[in-house]
Amino acid sequence: MDPTLTLIGALMLVISIILSPLSSRVGMPVLLVFLVVGMMMGEDGPGGIEFDNFELAFLIANLALGVILLDGGMRTRVETFRVGLRPALMLATLGVALTAGGAAVVAWWVFDLHWLMALLIGAIISSTDAAAVFSLLQGRGLHLNERVSATLEIESGSNDPMAIFLTLLLVTLIGSYEEGALTQGLLMLLQQFGIGTLAGLAGGFAVVQLVNRIQLTPSLYPLLVAAAGIAVFSATNAIGGSGFLAIYLTGVVIGNRQVRMMPMILQVHDGLAWLAQLCLFLILGLLVSPSELIPLAGAGLVLALALIFVIRPITVLLTLWPFGFNRRELGFISWVGLRGAVPIVLALFPVIAGLQDAQLVFHAAFFIVLVSLLVQGTTMAPLARLLKLEVPAGEGPYRRLPLDVPAAGDHELMLFPLRGQVWENPRPLGHLRFPDNTAIAGVFRDRKCLQPRRELKVASGDVIAMFATPALLPDLGKALSGRQTPQHLAERAFFGDFVLNGDALLGDVEQVYDIEFDGLSPDLSLAECFAKRTKGHPVVGDKVVLGRVTLVARATDADRVTKVGLKKLA
Repeated sequence: MDPTLTLIGALMLVISIILSPLSSRVGMPVLLVFLVVGMMMGEDGPGGIEFDNFELAFLIANLALGVILLDGGMRTRVETFRVGLRPALMLATLGVALTAGGAAVVAWWVFDLHWLMALLIGAIISSTDAAAVFSLLQGRGLHLNERVSATLEIESGSNDPMAIFLTLLLVTLIGSYEEGALTQGLLMLLQQFGIGTLAGLAGGFAVVQLVNRIQLTPSLYPLLVAAAGIAVFSATNAIGGSGFLAIYLTGVVIGNRQVRMMPMILQVHDGLAWLAQLCLFLILGLLVSPSELIPLAGAGLVLALALIFVIRPITVLLTLWPFGFNRRELGFISWVGLRGAVPIVLALFPVIAGLQDAQLVFHAAFFIVLVSLLVQGTTMAPLARLLKLEVPAGEGPYRRLPLDVPAAGDHELMLFPLRGQVWENPRPLGHLRFPDNTAIAGVFRDRKCLQPRRELKVASGDVIAMFATPALLPDLGKALSGRQTPQHLAERAFFGDFVLNGDALLGDVEQVYDIEFDGLSPDLSLAECFAKRTKGHPVVGDKVVLGRVTLVARATDADRVTKVGLKKLA
């Protein structure tokens, strides 16, 4: 192997990682940085590397997407399916088809192509990208309300089979039309979804059993999960199912079961997902020559802007109107139709098949991804805050270490650094209130471990080590949080000064707080008010305005609001 190639590859990774902090400073998606570095190292850039091995790029891209989807699935809580599954599936099926059709009309007009080739471009750019969505939602410190975040995450993780089906069907029709191709295509769609779903669920449960039954060195568990996930992905593809859907569901099953060494698995897989994204976008960037993008920039920009401002919003409105989303939520979901690696990978299909105008399709898809990351990716966080879709979140631990002994159950050792104005004045440990079934293991200060006595005062700069279970993380985060939050996300500013039970009756609230709810039955509970307003699926942060009072959902259990904040309007 030529050492120059490995040196160049390593330097590309180093440059991309070093430049990644720049993305948060200028509001640029880090994935765009990786793409640009790849393009700069290509034949038109200073690097001058000539790379046109589409088969190798396709293999690397598929493996990288599998790792990214596995990590995203493990971080998706199954509880979010109650509010996000049905709308996300509508977007992932009917929404993808509507997007492909709308984009095809514009592509046929701006590129002057045959209608089948225009449909192929529409199909390729029809799905949102899990890598881009997971990266931007998790990397920008956004804590969106559950209805929005669940819908976006599940949609981006499950809409690939529909886009792949449409792309393969159209590649077949264009390459060699055969009678009955449409029927075969529909059967392929059912096969992709059906086998992908069954293989993903079965694979997930098998991986959980394997990890929990085998004794390994702790550092090998993350590698076992990664290897098993790729095995599920490859096996599903081999038998005609959707490997992307299968590995995503495998991750969901693993992430929502009791799994040995899970915090370590998640920590290592976070690094693996970043490495996969780096390699994926660098390779895709190398494939593209910027000089070949310039001739189609005008037509590509028209298609990209039509997709962002017209096609995606209309699709979201048509598919999500029955599910109780408000206008702000619909507006944000419409905007976060991020295109990323998947459209570029799908654009490799016509190139490998040797179709006419395949290079035009590939470069058009690449250009649209660039515009999407630049326009939508850079504005996603500010728009979420402008639309007030964030909800307060407690601070998580700096490090979680599983104990992995039977007597400890699922207890972990968690390290919480104390920071912020709340901890500037020292407070005795005995004055802090922690949930039951937790214990302070020690306090670290100036590289020394202090005994956790009740009279010991802790302040900013100290680190508290706690024994606790993962279920208690939200309560611990609130008890030990000291980070600065925007005024509108402060607990009292967001939820109000009064906390009520969800089963409190409107009539009782009227009497106690001297307010009137005209036109509403006094026998109606606060929880029932939220259920009616949200069509049965309330989430934390939902608001119901009743006269001079705003009710804010503070806590939920399944589909019922259990705690309600009350804010009186001025």
